[in-house]
Amino acid sequence: MNNEQVLFSEPGARWRAIAYGPIFCGIVLIAELVLGIGLHVVITVFFALILAGIVWLQVVAARRHVSVELTPSWLRQGTETLPLAEIVRVLPEPDEKRKVDEPWESARSLGELANVPRGRTAIGLLLSRGQLVRAWAKDDEGLRTELTSAVERLQGEPSES
Repeated sequence: MNNEQVLFSEPGARWRAIAYGPIFCGIVLIAELVLGIGLHVVITVFFALILAGIVWLQVVAARRHVSVELTPSWLRQGTETLPLAEIVRVLPEPDEKRKVDEPWESARSLGELANVPRGRTAIGLLLSRGQLVRAWAKDDEGLRTELTSAVERLQGEPSES
C-alpha cells in the first residue's frame, strides 16, 4: 500500500505552522529589546510554548483527518481508504445555474468527518454498490483529474485528457 506511486496528495496541514507562534513571540522580544521597555522573557517563552503546543495538536489532527492521497489502486481521505475498484464513475461538477442540488451533494463524505472539511470542495463518486459518496480536496480540480484518469485506467477505458 505504501510502495505505490502517489498520483495526488494533500497533507491536511504543514508542520511549519507550529513555528509561527514562537516566531511571533521572538519578534515581540526583539521589539521589547529595541524599544527598551524591558524584556519579558519568561512569559514570552511560556506563550511561545503554549502556542506551539496548541498548533502541534491542530497539525497532527489535520494530517490525520483532512489529508488526501491517491494512488493507482486506492483513494485515502483522512482515515478512510477506498479501493479504486469500487468506484464506477467520478461524477461531473454540478452546473452553477442549477436550481436543485445533485443527489451526490448530500451524500456521505468519505473519511470519518461528518461533512466535507472546511476549505475543501466535494467531488461526487458513484460506487459499485450503487452508493453515492463525496470525495474532497482543496485542489478539487487536481484530484478530479487524477481520480478520473486512475479510475478509467483501472476500468480499461481510454482517458480523455
